Amino acid sequence: MDIIRLILLALKAIGRNKFRMFLTMLGIIIGVGSVITMLAIGQGSKQSIQKEIGKMGSNMLMINRGSFRQGAARGGAGSAQSLTLDDVEAIRNQCKLVKEVSPTVSSGGQVIAGANNWNTQIHGVDIGYFEIRELTIQSGEKFTFRDIVSAAKVCILGKTVVENLFPDGEDPVGKNIRFKNIPFKVIGVLASKGQTSFGQDQDDIVIAPYTTVQKRIQGGTRINFIYASTYNEKDADAAKAEIEEVLRAQHRLGEFDENDFSIGSQQELLSAISSTSRLLTILLASIAGISLLVGGIGIMNIMYVSVTERTREIGLRMAVGARGIDIMMQFLIEAIIISVTGGLVGLALGLVSSFAVGQILKWPTLVTFNSIILSSMVCALTGIFFGWYPAIKASKLDPIEALRYE
Repeated sequence: MDIIRLILLALKAIGRNKFRMFLTMLGIIIGVGSVITMLAIGQGSKQSIQKEIGKMGSNMLMINRGSFRQGAARGGAGSAQSLTLDDVEAIRNQCKLVKEVSPTVSSGGQVIAGANNWNTQIHGVDIGYFEIRELTIQSGEKFTFRDIVSAAKVCILGKTVVENLFPDGEDPVGKNIRFKNIPFKVIGVLASKGQTSFGQDQDDIVIAPYTTVQKRIQGGTRINFIYASTYNEKDADAAKAEIEEVLRAQHRLGEFDENDFSIGSQQELLSAISSTSRLLTILLASIAGISLLVGGIGIMNIMYVSVTERTREIGLRMAVGARGIDIMMQFLIEAIIISVTGGLVGLALGLVSSFAVGQILKWPTLVTFNSIILSSMVCALTGIFFGWYPAIKASKLDPIEALRYE
């Protein structure tokens, strides 16, 4: 029988019980809508995290003081002073894959401007820090090499600090502030970077020359971190190995000695977070996919009912020359039409739901072409898989017995 004729017969049969068919489609509609929404949330979260990590500096490497072993005792991170300015210079001069390097000295405390105050962090850094962290100056200027050499009491403020110290919109450049009662002249304001996906406010920061923070605030030569950047993201692993070799030589570590420092990269962080996000997305999509399974079982159930109700019709058609393959194809096409129609409605529901989640809950969402194709294929396969057995049963009915069926 002509395939067009079979489709028309299938549509006519579906049209006889519109409400029943809608209820059958409902499981598919909810399942596809849920899968699309869950995948959109997962992909949106992944893209958002990638963007936020990119804002922090996609080529950035972070060197921290690590654990050390003394006899049978093992110390924690920060229990030994393992990073020095000599390490910074060694990395700068010996690591060919490192583009910029900066020591970092941090201290928390209250910053005051007139009658206003705010608790924040001051970071003492070198000039290269701005390029490593991809920081730009919105107004004013950066400090200079001369400021670092002289330990000048100058600083650059993040937007959050500016808003809390100068709430009337006054330009802070040229004004004086105090951090732990030490006066600093504001020479610049950073362009806003906003919050990270982890809730960290990147604008709640004061930046000053590292020598100033060491001498004026900490009273020593301690370094908390070393930040470095590579020429491109692909060099991150090779640069890590290069830095590790240089620092082990600097710290005179033996072949079997553990590192007394640790090196992390943004790519490692991105990889770990992406892996977690991917697993979570798969889990959510799998849970949502249960609705598709339920919808498929509903299709099989209704097709069984349809075969039973139309047994006499099947017998008549066979009696006038319809082949078993024709009967099978008719019922199989009905199942596929129910599944695909439900899938299309579910796709529309998923797109609307994804948009609503982004607008109302402010969660990042991203509907990808692959998720749409995947859902469409699953719908078609669901119709074939769950419609196959009822269709086979219909095609194998004995015409004589079918005609006698009441």
